[in-house]
Amino acid sequence: MILKKNNIKDYKFVQNYFWDLKKFIDSKKVIKKIIEIKKLIIHQKKKRKKILVFGNGGSAAISSHFSVDLTKNAKIRCVNFNEANLITCFSNDYGFENWISRALNYYADPGDILILISSSGRSKNMLNACKEAKKTKIKKIITFTGHRKNNPLSIEGDINLWVNSKCYNQIECTHLIWLLCLIDLIIGRKEYTSKL
Repeated sequence: MILKKNNIKDYKFVQNYFWDLKKFIDSKKVIKKIIEIKKLIIHQKKKRKKILVFGNGGSAAISSHFSVDLTKNAKIRCVNFNEANLITCFSNDYGFENWISRALNYYADPGDILILISSSGRSKNMLNACKEAKKTKIKKIITFTGHRKNNPLSIEGDINLWVNSKCYNQIECTHLIWLLCLIDLIIGRKEYTSKL
C-alpha cells in the first residue's frame, strides 16, 4: 500500500499514539499493582464489603463501566454515583468540591474500598473524598491518575496507578484498559458470555 504525503503524517501519528498506549499499559510495576488490587477486591467479596468508584467527566464514564462490569460479571458489589440528580443536589447544597465526600458520608461503610479516577490528580472533589474516606475508615484508597507523578491525589492514595502522560485521552484509555483487565483477572478469563 502506497501512502500519500498527508496519509504518512496521519499514519505516523496513529502509530505513535498506539505505541505510547502500549508503553503505558505494559509495565511490571503496573502488573504487580493490578494483581494486588485483585486480591483486595476478592477479599472484599469474602467480607461482604463493597467498592465505591468515582470519576469526573470521561473518568465518570469509566467508573460507570467498571462498576457495572465488576457487579454483573465478577459478582462483586460496586457502586458509582453518576446520577445527575444526586451530583447536582449535593453540589448545589455542599459545593461541587464536596459532592463526593458527601456521597461517601451517606453511602460508605467502614472496610469499603474507594477507587478514585482523575487524569490530573488535582480534582478538589477527589481530594476532599480522601479526607472523608479516612474519617469513614475506608479500608484502602486506590487512585488512577496521570500528569505529574506525585500529584496530590496519588499522595493521598494507598495504591496508585499513574500514567506518565499529559494527554487526557491516552490517560483515560489506559485507565479503562487497566480497570477492565482487573475485572477479567478477577473472573479468571478473557472470554465469557454476557450472562455469567
